[in-house]
Amino acid sequence: MSESNVVNLVAIEKTYHIGDSEVSVLKGINLQIKQGEFMALMGPSGSGKSTLMNIVGCLERPTRGKYMLLGRDVSKLPEEELARVRRDELGFIFQTFNLIGRISVLKNVEMPMILCEVPRDERREKALELLKSVGMIHRINFSPLMISGGERQKVAIARALANDPKIIIADEPTGNLDLKSSNEVMEIMKNFHHEGRTIIMVTHNPEITRDCDRVVRLRDGRILEDA
Repeated sequence: MSESNVVNLVAIEKTYHIGDSEVSVLKGINLQIKQGEFMALMGPSGSGKSTLMNIVGCLERPTRGKYMLLGRDVSKLPEEELARVRRDELGFIFQTFNLIGRISVLKNVEMPMILCEVPRDERREKALELLKSVGMIHRINFSPLMISGGERQKVAIARALANDPKIIIADEPTGNLDLKSSNEVMEIMKNFHHEGRTIIMVTHNPEITRDCDRVVRLRDGRILEDA
């Protein structure tokens, strides 16, 4: 694998067993993603893009094929080690935000660092710095339930960066947002990309791919186009 490739998928297949039936979702995916790329993954419902994203994010294992992540074969790692990879190397941004409503915005951003046993003062300082970078410093003591959808996504982006991941995986990051909030979120993503971060984004919206380096289109479990 080239040293500049952070993701290298080789002949990836994913098959599910449903009752007596076997359903093939991914059919020989070969995909390389370079350090610092901003890549969008698109495709109709049922194309396999969510399954592919789950494999890239180490949330699912491929049935067949090889997955090299940051130069390491993660295809057959034990679950405990996969959890460490997800925690330390990957940052996730979800369409539904996945914030904890009973704790503050600040504590939500601190949470990944708490799991990594980062000292209290250090994690608070880092969380404040991240919230400032996404324009949410004025909401640190609010519950996520008390702020808008666009603000929640900004908090989710800050949380995704808490452990300084090498790769950010964004699943429909603007899917639940209005146009203004979508533009603000994409501007933040662009800024982090310009800092050299690798971003892999699933989206249905072709408009938000205009600033991406690549758009990979899936259909029926195969790569239809890589442009």
